[in-house]
Amino acid sequence: MSSMQTASVDGGLFAAVDIGASSGRVILGRISTDGGPARATLDVVHRFPNAVVQSDGGLRWDFDALFAEVLTGLAAAGTAAAECGETITSIGIDTWAVDYGLVNKAGELTAQPYSYRDERSRTAVARVHAKLDPARLYTTTGLQFLQFNTLYQLATEQDLDGLQALLIPDLIAFLLTGQRRTEATNASTTGLFDAVAGEWATELFGPLGLPKDLFPPLIQPGETLGTLLAGIAERTGLPEATKVVAVGSHDTASAVAAVPAEQENFAYISSGTWSLVGLELHQPVLTEASRAANFTNERGVDGTTRYLRNVGGLWLLSECQRTWAEGGYRPAIGELLDAAAALPPGGPRINPDDPAFIAPDNMPDRIRAAARNTGAVLPGEPAAIVRCILDSLAAGYARTIADAERLAGVAVDVVHIVGGGSQNALLCQLTAQATGRPVIAGPVEATALGNVLIQARAAGAVSGGLDALRALVRASHRLDRFEAALV
Repeated sequence: MSSMQTASVDGGLFAAVDIGASSGRVILGRISTDGGPARATLDVVHRFPNAVVQSDGGLRWDFDALFAEVLTGLAAAGTAAAECGETITSIGIDTWAVDYGLVNKAGELTAQPYSYRDERSRTAVARVHAKLDPARLYTTTGLQFLQFNTLYQLATEQDLDGLQALLIPDLIAFLLTGQRRTEATNASTTGLFDAVAGEWATELFGPLGLPKDLFPPLIQPGETLGTLLAGIAERTGLPEATKVVAVGSHDTASAVAAVPAEQENFAYISSGTWSLVGLELHQPVLTEASRAANFTNERGVDGTTRYLRNVGGLWLLSECQRTWAEGGYRPAIGELLDAAAALPPGGPRINPDDPAFIAPDNMPDRIRAAARNTGAVLPGEPAAIVRCILDSLAAGYARTIADAERLAGVAVDVVHIVGGGSQNALLCQLTAQATGRPVIAGPVEATALGNVLIQARAAGAVSGGLDALRALVRASHRLDRFEAALV
């Protein structure tokens, strides 16, 4: 399909529930022409925090509070739509990956879900690998090794009989509709999904002692999951007939669907709490070299493969800000970035992927300690620490893109940064210099856009493949370009 093709448009209003590991939003997305080119616009109707809490012996998500915020947001979306004399066509849900809640046969959540930042899964890694060789796991699932992958978390559970594991967006969808399904892009992050067949790798369940029906059946992006339960309709004011549509429920899958690429050979960086750095391919790369480089093959929208690696993200910066705020220092982020940009290049760098940075704690001290371990001295001034974080991220992005090109046998012409990091001009410029390629920054809300566009296509409000949807994104949002060489 030509990259010049644009999506045909027939209007619509769609609610996107978009929840990251530190905050969430409910967003109304509109597809319209207004007498001109087709455009997708977003209106955030509700924002809410999301954070892990120490509870019941570990780091957990306060899922009950999270779901209450979702309902509040959907009610606000319905009110906003009604004020315009419109109704919401459908709802789509995306969140972070790997975490799950256990639900019994009565549909009750047995406990608040653990967070991937909890240390419990680390102790299960050796037990899992004793039963399933890591090389075999990779040739089947194509999933990079991370100690918090779902299969390692599940290996810590004591009794799963009669329970089902619902990944976080699927758990929200179940509570809205009563229907149990597992959306495929998120299923591919569990370590129990066949990267080639696109089905559950049930042959892995037995050796791990997992029931083969532990997860509900798969559903693909664009398929309708169900309609709202009567009680949910009453609480939100939305009609019971309101559809819940599967989107790329792994937030990165939705974000990549909205990368505004014009050419086929592009790299993407979905930059937020984490950075997901990689390529969009038509088939997985399951070689031993790929496994050794710890690249992952996750399912994308329209059967694509998101060939990527997790790189540390802006969690490092936000945790530094939190620590400084606790000490009474609360500079605006712009002030911090301007001070960091004024520093000369060539300062200390750390490995932003170090597991030592996963749990919340005093991040400035940990970053300075990591720099000392490289033989460097990192001053304690916030500007120096911020510059170290951004230099380190940019270097990590460049290494990851170069590795992806080598392993997949492709050459990249441009790098797209989407998500919150696309607003960080210093990070974008440093990435352009580190990769030696132009960087296109934006849109910030790529995840919500991808969520809305998949819903809109399912409703017939737009048509076309990913290249057509991406052309609509380009027509709808301002993009900034950063050149590899400063002029």
